Amino acid sequence: MSMIISIKDSLRQSVEAATGGQVTVMYDDKGYPSHMCRIPMFTLDTIDPSWAAVPHPAFIVNGTTKSEIWVGQYPAVIHDSRALSLPGRDPAASIDFDTADARCSIKGAGWHLMTNAEWAAIALLTHKQFGPDTIRGNTNYGRDYVATFETAPRQDGANPGLASGTARTLTGAGPASWRHNGEPSGIADLVGNVWEWQRGMRLVDGEIQVIADNNAADNTLSTAAGSSAWQAILEDGTLVAPGTANTLKYNSDSGVKLAKVVTATASVNTQYKDVLAAAGTAAPDLTKALGLFPHATDMARGNLYVNNAGERLPLRGGSWHNGALAGSFALNLSYERSLALTLLGFRPAFVL
Repeated sequence: MSMIISIKDSLRQSVEAATGGQVTVMYDDKGYPSHMCRIPMFTLDTIDPSWAAVPHPAFIVNGTTKSEIWVGQYPAVIHDSRALSLPGRDPAASIDFDTADARCSIKGAGWHLMTNAEWAAIALLTHKQFGPDTIRGNTNYGRDYVATFETAPRQDGANPGLASGTARTLTGAGPASWRHNGEPSGIADLVGNVWEWQRGMRLVDGEIQVIADNNAADNTLSTAAGSSAWQAILEDGTLVAPGTANTLKYNSDSGVKLAKVVTATASVNTQYKDVLAAAGTAAPDLTKALGLFPHATDMARGNLYVNNAGERLPLRGGSWHNGALAGSFALNLSYERSLALTLLGFRPAFVL
């Protein structure tokens, strides 16, 4: 059984004191620690007054509204087959989706691979509170591609900016501007460093499929290819069975377009803010709340990548060499769940 947050030890007390309680240390089934950042529940109208005054989907799990979610302050490292969120480490990489998923769920009840709904909630809230592109990161071989004076130690020992090698930076080693709230208490490395696998969303032959609300935070729920939990989205935001007529899809038509029909199959990418809906297709608020369609057009960082053939699992944030293509809204739907590359990582999360 997970020990979660009840242990009154010196590490937990020091982390909470240093962050005003915004970060705590949680312990998994084997007593291994993870630094976890609290994200309080907010309603959709907090982001856009025209949206419903209901909790963001990230705070609804199996029909129950949660007062908070906890997200790993750092990308995962792996110890004893378990994903840990710890500072100053080389983030785990070269890991496929299902393995990343297992490294989180094995930790005990409540632990899970970060979900797309959770990532989108943080990206939306940061954009609302601090403005567009406020999160910078390792997007240029150990430094930020614009603020090149912002650097962090590379795990390969090379100098920041040297365009060779494996330029992952140590977790949380960058400046405060590389954290979601611009403070030491923030979630680190959301932009750049490694693309991060996400649970609860996928693309199948171009059809956008999700697991309802944040039910994917339940680590007992299957996200396998044949899971019955997957649902497609109609343009009014209703969730229906995959393959239902007129569900929302990504079409490869002069870039990425939200559409009801796939007329072209290809690998394409478009700056996230510039993704449009095809003629006769409406983007429901749900797609915007889940970071699948732009709710605003003032972001200069982050692209949407799509390969609309077969099953593609989501990656978020960008990697160390993506420059402006990385960003808090960056979404990569190009890869199959079996892919493992040096620039693909992940992050644990927790919901009580």
